[in-house]
Amino acid sequence: MPQPRILIIEDERGLVQSLSWYFSREGYETLVAHDGQEGLRKAQQMIPDVLLLDVMLPGIDGLSICKELRMGERTRDIPIIMITAKSEEADQIEGFAKGADDYVTKPFNNKILLQRVKALLRRVEDQGDPADVVEHMGVKIDRVRHRVTVGIKKLDLTPTEFRLLECLVRQPGRAFSRHQLMDSAIGEGQIVLERTIDVHIKTLRKKLGALAGHSDDTELIETVRGVGYRFREAKLELV
Repeated sequence: MPQPRILIIEDERGLVQSLSWYFSREGYETLVAHDGQEGLRKAQQMIPDVLLLDVMLPGIDGLSICKELRMGERTRDIPIIMITAKSEEADQIEGFAKGADDYVTKPFNNKILLQRVKALLRRVEDQGDPADVVEHMGVKIDRVRHRVTVGIKKLDLTPTEFRLLECLVRQPGRAFSRHQLMDSAIGEGQIVLERTIDVHIKTLRKKLGALAGHSDDTELIETVRGVGYRFREAKLELV
C-alpha cells in the first residue's frame, strides 16, 4: 500500500518540523510549505491525500487557499484540516463554509491530530459500498466517480458536502438530527459545533437551488423543527 501523502502548510517552522517528523514516523510521505503561495502551488501540483492548512499565513491566507482548491477540478476533493490558533465559533464556521473538512485549534495533541487524519482518509477511501449510485428528486449521486448531478447539470461539492447530501438523499423523508448528520458527514466522535451542519446545509441549499431552480418554499432539504433536517420525500402536489 503506498504511503499516504500529507501536505503541511504552516509558517511556524518549529511546528512544521515537529509535525513532519511525527507523520513521517507514522508512515506518511510529508510535504511542507511555509507560506500561502508556496502551499497553494504544491497542493495544485502534487495533489496530496490530505492537507493540514494553517489559517494565518504570509502571502495567501488559509481560507483563501481552501476556497481556491475547492474551485479547482483536480483539487476540489482534497481532504482539508484547518489548523489555527483561532478558537472562536465564528472562525470555525467560516472555515467550514470555505470548504474545510475538519478544524483543529492550537495547541493540539499530535496523536489526536493523527486520528483525525486517519478518520478523514478512511471516509475518502470508503467508496464502493452497496448502491454506488443513488437518485431521488432529480439529484443523482455517484460514489465511485464522486459526482453529483441535478438533471444534466453537475453540482460541485466539497467532500463533506458530498457525504452530507448522500446521507440525506439515501433516506428521503427521514429526519436526521444534527448529531447524526455530523457523525455521517464529518466523522463519529469528532468535536464539531452543531452550527457547522447548519452552515453546510445552507451552502447545499444554495447550490441545489441554483441548479434545480427551487425557491425557498420548495427546498429539497427541509428543516424539521426541534430535530434537524430531511430530504424532501416527494414532489409537492399543487392544489
